[in-house]
Amino acid sequence: MIRWLFAALAVAVAALCGAALWLRLTPVSVDAYHRMGTEQHAEGDWRDGEGFEAVRQVPAPRATLQELVKIAGASSGTTLLEGTAEEGLVTFVTRSPLLGLPEITNLWIEGNRIHLRGHAAVLDFGLGVEASRAEDRIRQWMSRAGLQ
Repeated sequence: MIRWLFAALAVAVAALCGAALWLRLTPVSVDAYHRMGTEQHAEGDWRDGEGFEAVRQVPAPRATLQELVKIAGASSGTTLLEGTAEEGLVTFVTRSPLLGLPEITNLWIEGNRIHLRGHAAVLDFGLGVEASRAEDRIRQWMSRAGLQ
């Protein structure tokens, strides 16, 4: 009986390790995540179960976006997925430290406003954890760029 228990435990551990490895190594689709938000938010902070979005009116949106791209690109665990400041839409992937779960941050320009939207790419349980991490990351980037 104990032998079956250990075998079942070993299978469960192997499955969890396999799932964690798959999440860490699976590439993030540009087509699925490189886009502007679907809701038109006014200036302010917007949080929902899926993520967090900050919208700021700035005098020089392109220069602000360029600065944010530099800051994001230098952040630990963050890599550029697609886009440039010149295009007005940039998407980054930040992987969580332990499991390497991908979180998406889109930065884009709309008129004289800059949008920063972060959300989980997979395993979004709607518990607010992903939104909190996205909010912390975005607020840190905004602070470094001199945005309030």
